[in-house]
Amino acid sequence: MSTSLTFEYPLNERIRTFLRLEYLLEKVAHFLPQEDPWMSRVAVEGILGILTITTRGDIKTELLKELERNTNALNRMQREPEVDPKTLEKTLDDLRKAISDLHKSSGQIGQSLRQDGFLKSIAKRSSIPGGTCSFDIPQYHYWLRQPLKLRQQQLSDWMQSLQPASNGITLALSLARTSAEPREVTATGGFYQEALNIQAPAQLVRVTLKDGSHLFPEISGHKNRFSIRFMSVKETGRPTSWQKDTTFTLTCCVF
Repeated sequence: MSTSLTFEYPLNERIRTFLRLEYLLEKVAHFLPQEDPWMSRVAVEGILGILTITTRGDIKTELLKELERNTNALNRMQREPEVDPKTLEKTLDDLRKAISDLHKSSGQIGQSLRQDGFLKSIAKRSSIPGGTCSFDIPQYHYWLRQPLKLRQQQLSDWMQSLQPASNGITLALSLARTSAEPREVTATGGFYQEALNIQAPAQLVRVTLKDGSHLFPEISGHKNRFSIRFMSVKETGRPTSWQKDTTFTLTCCVF
């Protein structure tokens, strides 16, 4: 069975932040149910990463703006004859619920967690290499040795306050990713560039390669254009510029 590998590159700061938060949310979700105390450590590190990002700006307002923009765009599509009305209404309902849940959540994303004394003590020491070992935070050492059920419950309680943001980010990125049809293009000599329509700026570029190609793309760009340079790691083990014509699947996510 053929498989593929997709690389994504954000074309604005809002989507860049959402992708980073999505990565951390998925990291926590993966490690939360695992029994090994080291896995619980990784889940906590993911939560602290989320709190660090959401401290830097008003992510809640940015997310609400994105969801409301999506709602307005879909409302304008209701009269289009090729649109499936049931699917459209379901998506609009999901957007309305995500917006409502965010409005109901008090304060900024992660505000209650930033006030949690236990998490604060871990966060304070996490900036120091090895700063969360047993003699630094004995309470953390004790907690990590508690039964899995207890640790899972604590992690789930922490994640519960992040759920409205998690749902909103998942929905916004899903709409972006499915907003355009993938197309096959060729990078001449391993290089590809494309100008973008500034009237309908793309938010995200997705590059899909067949697994086993031994290539990866280095992508750069902004709202006006982007470029892709393919790199190879097959022969030397170190990245080198790929000089051959390469066909790949490109999606420019405009929504």
